[in-house]
Amino acid sequence: MRRIFLTSLLVSLLFISSTSAHANDTAQSTPLVPTEKMAHLENNSILPPMRPWSGASESLLLSANQPWVTPFEQQGYISSPNYHDTMEWLDKLVDSSDMLQKVSIGKSPQGRDIWMIVASQDGGSTATALIDNGKATVLVQAGIHSGEIDGKDAGMMLLRDISHGNKRGLLKNVNLLFIPIFSVDAHERSSQFSRVNQRGPVNMGWRTTAKNLNLNRDYAKADALEMQHLIRAITIWQPDLYIDIHVTDGIDYQYDVTFGYNVEQGHSPSIFAWLESIYRPAVEQALTEQGHIPGSLVFANDNTDMSKGLSLWNPSPRFSNGYGDARHLPTILIENHSLKPYKQRVLGTYVMLEQTLKTVAKNSTKLKTAINKDKYRNPSKLTISWQKETLAQGRDFKGMDYRIEQSPISGDKVVRWTEEPKLYSNLPVIANTQPVITVTRPVAYYIPPQWAEVINRLSLHGIRMTRLNKPTSITAQQYQFSKPIFSSADYEGHQTVSAQTTLHKITTHLPAGSVRIPTDQPLGDLAMLLLEPQAEDSLFYWGFFNTIFTRTEYIEDYAVEPLAAKMLSDNPALKAEFDQALQDPDFAQDSKARLRWFYERSPYYDKEYMKYPVLRASK
Repeated sequence: MRRIFLTSLLVSLLFISSTSAHANDTAQSTPLVPTEKMAHLENNSILPPMRPWSGASESLLLSANQPWVTPFEQQGYISSPNYHDTMEWLDKLVDSSDMLQKVSIGKSPQGRDIWMIVASQDGGSTATALIDNGKATVLVQAGIHSGEIDGKDAGMMLLRDISHGNKRGLLKNVNLLFIPIFSVDAHERSSQFSRVNQRGPVNMGWRTTAKNLNLNRDYAKADALEMQHLIRAITIWQPDLYIDIHVTDGIDYQYDVTFGYNVEQGHSPSIFAWLESIYRPAVEQALTEQGHIPGSLVFANDNTDMSKGLSLWNPSPRFSNGYGDARHLPTILIENHSLKPYKQRVLGTYVMLEQTLKTVAKNSTKLKTAINKDKYRNPSKLTISWQKETLAQGRDFKGMDYRIEQSPISGDKVVRWTEEPKLYSNLPVIANTQPVITVTRPVAYYIPPQWAEVINRLSLHGIRMTRLNKPTSITAQQYQFSKPIFSSADYEGHQTVSAQTTLHKITTHLPAGSVRIPTDQPLGDLAMLLLEPQAEDSLFYWGFFNTIFTRTEYIEDYAVEPLAAKMLSDNPALKAEFDQALQDPDFAQDSKARLRWFYERSPYYDKEYMKYPVLRASK
């Protein structure tokens, strides 16, 4: 539990002071927000102190009496409209503009459309139209965690200014796709008590879907209907840059907008180079000029001790930016800081989105070149699992000062963040960037037709495959599993599994309808990360093959005894092997293990037990 630093009244006074200062600087300022509105943020009194903020980006705001003012602006910067009001406002905007179209990428489990606004200079409304115009396309997604909804209000303001302000030129050399609310059902599970660690808006949606799935853990396995719609949209519309907007909590720090993407050691090194050398400098400069403090997406290794340094994240494909790395789609994860005022976060997001359009438009050729280099790199070996290492270069970090107190509530140490900025110099950085498991690249994978759910998920991702139209014999490699470990608790609706593996060469007969998945394709790396069983987010890990661990045939003791005697009599080498096994006292004293030993070597044993049905072919 955190110590109460400020009463709601003091927070309200700070807010009014900040707004009053801005009112003297810009003619477009929204009228002052009544003090009681800030009091509606139920959690203000239990959060760390809030520093007053004012920045140049406040000039982006319209006053409540201006045409095309957004609900966010009209309601004093602390509220965000519900699904109905959001779409009603966007419908009017689309109807008034020759540059905007609205399309549904699909319906949610509760029947709501997941709408996407298509913004292009020539008013194109189809993927084909956008692809044909030759411009790069940016996909911006808000509300994957619907309480973290900053991107929706920022995007609405930006579309307004493109359509009816002075920013029409932003679409001269780039297209924009904007999903204002991704997790639409969770967005409507809204209240003042959804995100206790976040300072606004007043009402916030829920983190998980109506089926309690976390969409930003679902990219690889694609269980949620919402995620299936999104992945199809990505495949159809082919964006060149993808932005996923969140709000993060944890420690307190000075940055209001942090963002990250794949690391250099990952699967898209050319994309990383473009993002690091071209994108980040331009965006950070724009944010800084507008009064924001941008930073890299990092986390504290220990929230109670900043001296232990920072954690740099190399995400796996269950996350948006890890998925983008796997499929070579430049993907930026924005994490605004939850303790900053909602107005500040929305305006920071606006600035970042606007600069993104400018940067992509100016550098689209280099961006597309980087994407193609990664898509067709097809390395002979691929790292599928990573471990932590301390990087050679430390980092300075713009944090907040804090003190440690003994809590009478928990009986443990507790952090008390102050409102005083503090620079933590040259903190160590730990990243999960050291390879653990690296596998050779097969020419292709083969999957028998009975594993239809796996085949369908791979197809959903856009992975190219062909079906065998007749029975076929192949020579391939097959994984044999041992010592499986199943998760003791459900995770995202799955019982996850890991196992030790050995790889064996086999010749086998595949039925008609089996699929062949070549790895020399743009999504070949993604196919490997989904099909190699030791990969961190493989479909094997997520339990799609768990039935291979079920024993369905057995042999009774009265049958195995005479069978074992005959096997020993007929096979001297087997007898020598059994005698050697008896040297193990535990085995020798376990009658069931001794009988099972013979059963496993008999022709009656299930030859498919704990064998991976996905085969690796070298030709």
